Parts: sequence; C-alpha cells; structure tokens
Amino acid sequence: MGLKMFRQLRRDVRVIFERDPAAKSIWEVVLCYPGFHAVLFHRTAHWLYQRKLVLLPRLLSQLSRFLTGIEIHPGAKIGQGFFIDHGTGVVIGETAEVGDNVTLYQGVTLGGTGKEKGKRHPTIGNNVVIGAGAKVLGSFKVGDNVKIGAGSVVNKPVPSDTTVVGVPGRIVLHHGVPIKDPDLRHDELPDPINEMLKCLMQRVEHLEQRLKEEECRYNVFEIIQHHDPSKGKISTPGEREGSDVRLRSDDL
Repeated sequence: MGLKMFRQLRRDVRVIFERDPAAKSIWEVVLCYPGFHAVLFHRTAHWLYQRKLVLLPRLLSQLSRFLTGIEIHPGAKIGQGFFIDHGTGVVIGETAEVGDNVTLYQGVTLGGTGKEKGKRHPTIGNNVVIGAGAKVLGSFKVGDNVKIGAGSVVNKPVPSDTTVVGVPGRIVLHHGVPIKDPDLRHDELPDPINEMLKCLMQRVEHLEQRLKEEECRYNVFEIIQHHDPSKGKISTPGEREGSDVRLRSDDL
C-alpha cells in the first residue's frame, strides 16, 4: 500500500512538470501547488468514502476546500495523471468520473442540473482538457481526446476527438484524429461567432456581385431593345428621352 501511494505521488508530481512550464522544482510543486494538495486530500478522502464512512471524508474535503479553494466531493472518481492548474473555484460533484490524463483549469465545474438522485454528474474520458471557467453540467459522457474551451457551458454528450466552445457548447472541430498533446492552446481555439460573421460577409459580397451582374445585363438588354435599325445605331437613354419629348409635343 505504501509503495503504491509513493508511486502515485511521484506520478502526480511528474504530471505537473509535464504540463506546467512554471514548475521549477519538486519542493515548489509539493509546497506551493494547490491542485497537487487538493488531489492528495481527495485520494485520502475517497479511500475513506469507499469504506462507507461519511463524515470524516466530508471533513477532509472541506478542509481541502478551505486550504486550496478547490472542492472535490469524496465520492468523485479521479483517474491517473490528473492535473488542476491554479485551481481556484474548481468544483467536482459526488458522482463525477474523471478519466486518465485530464487537465482542469481554474473555475471549472463538473456539476449536476437538478436534485435528482443517482448519477447526476458528468463522466469525463481520457486525455481531456477543460479550459478556465468552463461548466460541464449533467449526467452524460464527454469522450476521449476532447478540448473544452474557456467559459464554455456543456450540457449534452460530447463525442471523442472534438473541440467544444461557446454557450451552450458547440462542436467546432471533429477531425477524428486523437489529440496527443494534453495542453490547451486557448489562443488557437476557433470562434464560432467570428466564423459565422465571416460566412455572412462572404454571402453579402457574393450577392452584391450577383446584383451588379444583373444590373449590367439589364442595361445591355434595355439598349438592345431601343436599337434603331433605320439609323444604324443604338440610341442612348438620353436620346430616347428626347425623342419621347418631341413625340409628345407633336401630338399637341
């Protein structure tokens, strides 16, 4: 048991060095990373929770919340390689399940949507990255190799190998190629509103071009209609207007 816990501790530290370029030393990670502390508290509380204890695990989770600003219910199932960056405001509900190699940023909520009993929190797959402030709410599955953008609100299942952004969350990338890098490049996430505006601008430009073509075609057709064969030339709109005036004066 002690050897297993030591290996788990080493892996938790190694994960932080892999995903956070700000980490400089082991002692810095052990003493100054609230996400690391919250995971340690949770592993202990979850072990007690599995043995049908209630109060003590909850007390540990509340102590962890007080010290780190991260609230993880003792009943939540957390996989290997779990990393919480910064972590303030992170909330993980009782029936949430988190896979391996998952990264959460500050303000993430894995919560429920009501007072229903049983499974009411999301199940997160492997190699998932959830950006700052994102909310994943409900008892559904988020697949493997998924990226959820900062500030997104996800309330329905997400297939594997996708990127989700917006409120409510919309799938904007689905290449079918596994995302190997667990780090989230927030600056490279697509903006669905911006993409929609670009499409609208392209459509407007296309319609304006079509309108100009129709106007040119109409003008040419009008000139051909008023062609005067006797004079061997095409009368211009000005000449036609003058001839119409002369005809009206002759009638008088």
